[in-house]
Amino acid sequence: MDYDLQITDMAGASPNHSLVIVNFVSAIRKQLRNSTCYVYSDNVQYNFKTDNGESKTVIPDASINCRVKSRRGNTFLDAPRFVMEVLSPTTEQYDRNEKMELYRQQEIEEYWIVDIRIKQVEIYELDYDNGVPKYYLWRTITENNKDELRILHFPGIKITFDELFEEIEDN
Repeated sequence: MDYDLQITDMAGASPNHSLVIVNFVSAIRKQLRNSTCYVYSDNVQYNFKTDNGESKTVIPDASINCRVKSRRGNTFLDAPRFVMEVLSPTTEQYDRNEKMELYRQQEIEEYWIVDIRIKQVEIYELDYDNGVPKYYLWRTITENNKDELRILHFPGIKITFDELFEEIEDN
């Protein structure tokens, strides 16, 4: 067998990075109870095929998946509907470029990029341009427009800006 593996050594997440993930998952989890969808933190992985047929495995910081039966062990084989990545200095370029492109190819409906350094959420929505999936920036949410924070594709699920950034210390 021929394996094309890439090993990446990454430092552990900061406490603020982990807190945002925990805040998101804990706020969403109970609201999804008795539905077919589940929220996951950064302990599950997804295995995707890229447009060129390459197999890629990613571990999002948080995801909402409604197709949870398609998996092997802790690896999902089908795309979630929502993904959130929390930026860190070592992952920002990867999250904004390679991961975003991979999520676009998988047609993940909504992608949040959370910057804990400046307390900002970029909400990207998937749409189509002549049949080609493309992400469009729906809103950038800051303290100034925090009441606009919402999960677009799960309108019954609520999380506030203050809940997401609760207990986050200034860097």
